[in-house]
Amino acid sequence: MDQSRAPYFQALLDYVDAGVIPFHTPGHKQGIGMDRAFREFVGDNIASIDLTPMPGIDDLLQPKESILEAQRLAAEAYGADRTHFLINGSTSGNQCMLMAALDPGDKVAVPRNSHKSLLGSLVMSGARPIYMQPEVDEALHMDHTVTPATVERTLDEHSDIRAVYIVSPTYYGVAADLDRIFEIVHARGKLVLVDEAWGPHFHFHPDLPRSATAAGADLCVNSTHKMLSSFSQSSMLHQIGERVRIDRLDAVLKLFLSTSPNLPMVASLDVARRQMAMQGEALLSDTIALAQRTRALINEIPGVYCFGEELVGRAGVFDFDPTKVTITVKDLGYTGYEASAILRGRYNVQVELADLFNVVALFTIGTTQAAADRLVFGVKELAREDRPVDIFSPSGVLERRLKTGTYKLPKIPPLRMPPREAFLAATEPVRFKSSQGRICAEVITPYPPGIPVIAPGEEITAEIIDYLDLELRAGVHMQGPFDPQLKRIRVVK
Repeated sequence: MDQSRAPYFQALLDYVDAGVIPFHTPGHKQGIGMDRAFREFVGDNIASIDLTPMPGIDDLLQPKESILEAQRLAAEAYGADRTHFLINGSTSGNQCMLMAALDPGDKVAVPRNSHKSLLGSLVMSGARPIYMQPEVDEALHMDHTVTPATVERTLDEHSDIRAVYIVSPTYYGVAADLDRIFEIVHARGKLVLVDEAWGPHFHFHPDLPRSATAAGADLCVNSTHKMLSSFSQSSMLHQIGERVRIDRLDAVLKLFLSTSPNLPMVASLDVARRQMAMQGEALLSDTIALAQRTRALINEIPGVYCFGEELVGRAGVFDFDPTKVTITVKDLGYTGYEASAILRGRYNVQVELADLFNVVALFTIGTTQAAADRLVFGVKELAREDRPVDIFSPSGVLERRLKTGTYKLPKIPPLRMPPREAFLAATEPVRFKSSQGRICAEVITPYPPGIPVIAPGEEITAEIIDYLDLELRAGVHMQGPFDPQLKRIRVVK
């Protein structure tokens, strides 16, 4: 196919050039009725292509023309048999994967460090999770990926598992051994579903980890907006083979996707694919080189560590994406949350993620040398010995625990009810600190990275109460619970 084409973007331009008089949604009528200040800021062009499906502009739910061609171009570019554009992010991709591949009651093996959207997918699909423990890096305070041995052991212990769901890469850029895992899973006649949200660029450069489509995933989702150039909330879902029924997947997509999609988002997927197909390797070469130079400069700063390829070969670290720059600040006496606040408040640098020990800076095709220099300068200033901690100083309890290491990522709690049953059950609020032994009815997720500490159907343990108390003291942003301060928690009645 001609990868220089962007057929859907061109269809929108053709409509605008034709000067059609709009008596259709959206109500702003190509910007004419839009708030003046907003229109002046976003510009007339973007407003003019904010349209709705109609003759000449294909329908995302039933594509027959330009969207169908655009999706076929994307499938060819990614090495998939079929590709579907998503406008609800990879969250909708996870939902569609599980709803298409699994029936209510089916068992699916999932890593415990899956994104919270996986839990929503379990609630909607009625599938029953068999949790796999990813490899834990206590020094960096993060989970890596599940190993082939863990996958094989899980399938040995649960022969009735229908599918295996893999997260690769992690938020921190660590990739799994996909080829070996897929070999194990497919040899037993099971399905492989992959959350590759953070790896939409992998397929376009030889120095990046192997992509899920290259390895032969049955279904995988990419957040095109995260690391490439499409608009926020736009993603792609790729299918290889027919182990997942094509008609079932199509029906699920029609169920989950909006009948009023944002067409500029759809067009941005079309042109992001074109950009990668035509220029991807050259653009990504520059990005990788910039990230590696920056990593080397940060590692020269005393008290700061920025891990890289030296981790490859450790358990759960089969490969590594150098465009994720993780800066470990624990030896400076800061939490990652504090470091993030200082970098933004004092040096106008905003990182992607903060956790107890680390901050993560994303290097993409849009990252400039000037931006990288500013990040290095901010981290250097952060690490100066004479800089007071002042208002960012953690509480005494937290400071002691971080320095002495008397904390650990909590173990996977016992699953007492399927997630769907617990989420839909009658509930009652109780004091969180007195909730040990109760069955959780909500998702509690430090965000980012969006990995739940406890989920519907799981037993609340003393270890989880203690860990979440530590995160709250450190200033984490908590997503999911009805009470974001976690004074109370909803449990099964």
